[in-house]
Formats: sequence, structure tokens, C-alpha cells
Amino acid sequence: MLSDKEIVCPNNLLDVAHQKKGISAGIVNAGKSITMMSVMDAVNENLITPTFIGNKEEIEKCALELNFDISDFKILDEKNENKTAVIAAELASKEKIKIIVKGHIHTDVLMKEVIKKKYNLIGKTRLSHIWHMTLDKEDKPLIITDGALNVSPNVKTKMHILKNVINFCNRIGNERPKVSILSATEEVLDSVQSSLDAKEITELAKKENLKADVFGPLAFDNSISKKSAEIKGIKNVVAGDADVLLVPNVEAGNALVKIMVYFMGACAAGVVVGGKVPIVITSRSDVATARLASIASAVVALD
Repeated sequence: MLSDKEIVCPNNLLDVAHQKKGISAGIVNAGKSITMMSVMDAVNENLITPTFIGNKEEIEKCALELNFDISDFKILDEKNENKTAVIAAELASKEKIKIIVKGHIHTDVLMKEVIKKKYNLIGKTRLSHIWHMTLDKEDKPLIITDGALNVSPNVKTKMHILKNVINFCNRIGNERPKVSILSATEEVLDSVQSSLDAKEITELAKKENLKADVFGPLAFDNSISKKSAEIKGIKNVVAGDADVLLVPNVEAGNALVKIMVYFMGACAAGVVVGGKVPIVITSRSDVATARLASIASAVVALD
């Protein structure tokens, strides 16, 4: 049942990212093969100019093994994993790097440092995570949010997530994305909190005149299948044709993304948005092509 399909980085995402050249990026706790490989790919694509943060000996050894010439790039020698996050946050605070890329470091260690008030990297908008999901090089993306950062968001937080993802969609060329507010049902039921949230978010999006078509609650089938929507008599512009799935909680988003990756061979390009610098927080099990796509999505998300 597991897919053996090769995961490929989508051209549509790279094409948009290529409009920006050599963006300064801090690679946090660099020095592991899979991290260095994706950075090398991003450098070859002229997406980023990396600053490596971590054990200098390990970084240089890994680069040598990959035949990756890093002589033109800075290496900030720091052997303590937790302190690499401090260095990255300080660099971002001083605008010396514009993107933070997670290397071999725990996500919670990195994020706890970045969100500290002293760095002034977080504005009034709440941070959220976006997955840009594709199957093939020319595939239209399905955007899933938030499957990594906000665990059980309330309506207020979901509105931040919604506005962040609309902004991201605009940046990849979708001027008016169709956003499904996902639930387990397309009916508003008192017993299903996500359906109540979806109804309220739909009303708020209309009231605030957001640059998107937003509708919910919708179940997964009638979000992405026109046939399913027609059978159930659901008639609106989002049903069966969603560009974005705004999931009810982190479990739903995380499971959906990993099902697509492991059963379908999807490329999951993930980035944290909403702050002053996009943050790439790939999983340690992500392949190099997905990591490249994640870096590309961070470049796209950059103001």
C-alpha cells in the first residue's frame, strides 16, 4: 500500500521562487547529510545564500562528502544544539538572514526561541504552518493548513490561519483561492465543534471581505470531489474544487499530509508564516526534494 513513487519538487513553486535570487538563509544546526543536500539543491537553484550554524567540523565534513563547495558561505561554529537556535533568532532579529531553515534540531527548541519577544520576530498576526502539496512536477497544489503548529485552534486563531494562507496563495499566483473549512460533516451540528467553527469562519470571512472564497463546514470528500458535492446537493463555488483545506486541528492536518506522502508519493512543502521571517520546519524523515520544495515555499512567502 505504501507508495514507491519518487517524490518530485513542483515546477510551479520553483518558478515563483526563482523570481527572487539568493535570499539569505540561516541553516540551524546544519551538518547532517539530508539537510546539507537540500541546501545544496537550493543553492544550485539560486534560491538562497546560506549561513551555516552548527558544528563547523561536521558541516565541512558533510559538505566535502557531498562535493558541495561552501567556501563562499559563512559558518558560525556552535556545537551546542540549543544555542544554534539562539544564533538564528538573533541573526533574523538583526535582519542578517531573511529565512530560517531547521536542520537537525527539535522543532520545539527552535520555535520556543524564535517566538521570544526580545527578538521582535512576531507581529500581531499569529504564526501558522502551511503545507503546499503536489504529486507531480506540473501538479496544481492542494494547500493544507495548519497541520504542524497550532494544535487545537479556536475561531480567532483559525481566522489568523485563514488570512495567512490567503496571503500565501496570492503569492503563488492564486489571486482568489477557494478555501474549504474542513469538518467531519457538511452539516452544522451542535455535537461537532469544528462544524460550528466552520460556519462562524465562513460568516466572518464574508463580513471582512477577504480575498478568497471561503465556505464550511465541508467534509473532505465534498471539498475536493465535484461528484461527491453534486450527489449531496452542495452548491457553492468551493465545494468539489477547493484549493485550500483549513483543517480543524493538528491531528487532522498532520494525518492528511502524511497519508498523501506515504500512500501517494506527494511532495509536502512546509513553511511557518505570519512572522517577520518564514521558517522551514521539515520533518527529520523528509526527503531532500521535499526539503528543497519547503525552502522554495519559504522564499515565496517572504515579503
